[in-house]
Amino acid sequence: MKKIISTTNAPAPIGPYNQATLSGNTLYTSGQIAIEPETGNLFNGSIQDETTLVMKNLEAVLKAANMTFEDVVKTSIFISDMENFSKINSVYGTYFNDATAPARETVEVANLPKYVNVEISAIAIKE
Repeated sequence: MKKIISTTNAPAPIGPYNQATLSGNTLYTSGQIAIEPETGNLFNGSIQDETTLVMKNLEAVLKAANMTFEDVVKTSIFISDMENFSKINSVYGTYFNDATAPARETVEVANLPKYVNVEISAIAIKE
């Protein structure tokens, strides 16, 4: 049976989906983008700051399910410009221990919701 995970500490969904779904001990998060949870406004700043907000939003969703980045087993990163890969990666890497970092793919796409530069989703398992 699935349980819907929701928190006001991350942006509200902008479509017919939820922030995350918990099935058993596995959490599937929706992609997080740089929307400020308090205002619902789109963040406008450097790619590093945008990525930081995305990771903080993802962290809030994990926390709402009583999980942390240590529980993440897989992430998906979608970026609008592969030229930003190293900048995004440098911020992303601060949230994980290199020895236990999750599996991941990073894909360049033509567009993302609200034309942001980065979107990140995660799968986490609480053992």
